[in-house]
Amino acid sequence: MTPTPRADAPRSHVNSFTLSFTEVARTVRDMGLLHRSYTFYAVFGAALTVAMAGLVTGFILLGDSWFQLLIAAGLGIVLTQVAFLGHEASHRTVFKSGPANDRLGRVLSALIVGISHQWWMTKHSRHHGNPNKRGADPDIEQDTISFVEEDAAQTRGLIRWINQRQGWLFFPLLTLEGLNLHYRSLASLVTVGTRKQRWTEIPMILGHFALYLVPLFWFLPLGMAFAFLGVQMAVFGVYMGASFAPNHKGMMIVDADTKLDFFSKQVLTSRNIRGGWTMSILMGGLNYQIEHHLFPNMARPHLARAREVVREYCAAHDVPYTETSLIESYGIVVAYLNRVGLAARDPFDCPERTALGR
Repeated sequence: MTPTPRADAPRSHVNSFTLSFTEVARTVRDMGLLHRSYTFYAVFGAALTVAMAGLVTGFILLGDSWFQLLIAAGLGIVLTQVAFLGHEASHRTVFKSGPANDRLGRVLSALIVGISHQWWMTKHSRHHGNPNKRGADPDIEQDTISFVEEDAAQTRGLIRWINQRQGWLFFPLLTLEGLNLHYRSLASLVTVGTRKQRWTEIPMILGHFALYLVPLFWFLPLGMAFAFLGVQMAVFGVYMGASFAPNHKGMMIVDADTKLDFFSKQVLTSRNIRGGWTMSILMGGLNYQIEHHLFPNMARPHLARAREVVREYCAAHDVPYTETSLIESYGIVVAYLNRVGLAARDPFDCPERTALGR
């Protein structure tokens, strides 16, 4: 097995490692990989606009027809792609100006997708700062799914039953993730959002649902309208979850008291997905998760070239660089969640811990 940087490594080693990564960052900058890619985002944004216009046109032309469920599925896919673009804007990859990126992200996330931009930025920034770290990464906090054994062992009732078989239930549960994202983002604005955030984003989110639900229930029979909404939400939830889950789930869990240098922290907890440009479009650039975490403000078209630099650096320093196929990553995620879920069956017989140093 390729050795990994130790949590108890001497400070001089960590400093040397950090200085070496500084050279990599300089190489990436000198290659121009931190430059904006206005052409890509203009073309991509235009393509999403055309796709959305096509869905609206199809909705109008089909009228009272169960083929509308195909439009619903297409809408779930397009809204996920819009969310990917909003994610990139939140990392300030689209424009040079921070406020311009924030405005774009807010419109895309709140008005078009119906999710709070501020909630997403706060949650996602915490994740980037400490991926897969206990007590610091919100993406592994206890929810319906448990991501660490201690959480699974403490669950009760229906959640415990789900945790006991959560690997197999993961993808079916993702059909509800769209509703969960809408609810949690709006609830966060109401409970912890600032007055400015509430007055800015809540009207936009309400506007999203008005523009979506009023025509839906006005033009379609009640049962068909609910079916349309259900299909769209299910496709959106599965697509979002299936794009984000392969990136960290099943990778190393870092204990709360473990200190890692920036490079090790990001690389050892992240997984890339093979597939080149096709996968980059399909997953919104999240297939280059390692490079995205190392250079979060890097435009999507440059991530592939950055991958070559980072892979070479990892090989030279004996740092594991994890890259799998999409299907293989799903198998890893399901197996990992099932292994964690064993703790919900017998809290005194937890599987082997995956945390660093355990």
